[in-house]
Amino acid sequence: MKVAVLFGGTSAERDVSIASGSQVVQGLRAGGHEVIAVDTARGLLNAADEQRFLESGVAAKPPKNEELAVLRSGSTELTKAGALNDVDVVFLALHGGTGEDGTIQAFLDLAGVAYTGSGHAGSAAAMDKDMSKHLFRAAGIPTPDWLMAPLPAGEVEARLGLPVVVKPNKQGSTIGLTVVRRAADLDAAVRRALQYDDEAMFEQFIAGREFTVGILRDTALAVGEIIPERAEIFDYESKYQAGGAREIFPAEIDDGCALECRALALRAHRALKLSDYSRVDFRMNAKGALFCLEVNTLPGMTATSLLPQSAAAVGIGFPELCDQICRLGIERFEKRMNLGPN
Repeated sequence: MKVAVLFGGTSAERDVSIASGSQVVQGLRAGGHEVIAVDTARGLLNAADEQRFLESGVAAKPPKNEELAVLRSGSTELTKAGALNDVDVVFLALHGGTGEDGTIQAFLDLAGVAYTGSGHAGSAAAMDKDMSKHLFRAAGIPTPDWLMAPLPAGEVEARLGLPVVVKPNKQGSTIGLTVVRRAADLDAAVRRALQYDDEAMFEQFIAGREFTVGILRDTALAVGEIIPERAEIFDYESKYQAGGAREIFPAEIDDGCALECRALALRAHRALKLSDYSRVDFRMNAKGALFCLEVNTLPGMTATSLLPQSAAAVGIGFPELCDQICRLGIERFEKRMNLGPN
């Protein structure tokens, strides 16, 4: 296959996307595929740029808005590169922003280009946490109670209790997220969340264990447990800095709990009408009840990211995982083409 890996972009998760894209490029080449690397903010990369990205890593904090604004000020290079004209499939290694909210998916649909992951509608629904939670509830999937800002602090405390999670409605990697323990701190947390999105959410804080499940080809993979070492939650630094968390695959839980977690993950994936692959995150409270937090349609794709670990635990290595994701994208594209007008 000839594959174009799209990564980088202009969202607050740019660094994470570069890490994913660099690893996917290597994984696909290890599988014998022809691969080109495209930063959607800068265009087709040459060998020197690729090497620089491979060595860059993820900083302890996300890029500043001022840095991202410089990238956003120019027109996207995606439409000018011409790099997608003769590829078999585009591998989306983008995170957050227009790369994960359905915008690029819709662009590629209109251009008639095969791509990996979910379509524009499912991507948009998953990125919008408020919409996702409504769909979870409609499908009978437990999710923490929530409210949308603005609301008086007293009402938030009365309805959700404290502590409460305040986060951007459409953002990933816990960017802009705060666990608030005093009602007096809620307004500041909302202001912080609104630096990264135009909507902020108050969410009931579920104290307990954190689990994640990968989905591939409509099958739930291994359940993993995430144990933060530096913070109460699996925050940005815990995710991307060495020693930030322990990630155990498969999770050390009984078979019944693992089965329930996998079943709920698959239901959440289907409730959002997602395709090909995703990763579903949960919290379990002290009573053993599971709550679905969110579904990631383009989860991290370094060899040690959570989805690849979930796949590795059931015998799917990283190059094979990248290969399968590409082939699923081609299959979905061909099916859509065959269903189109004659």
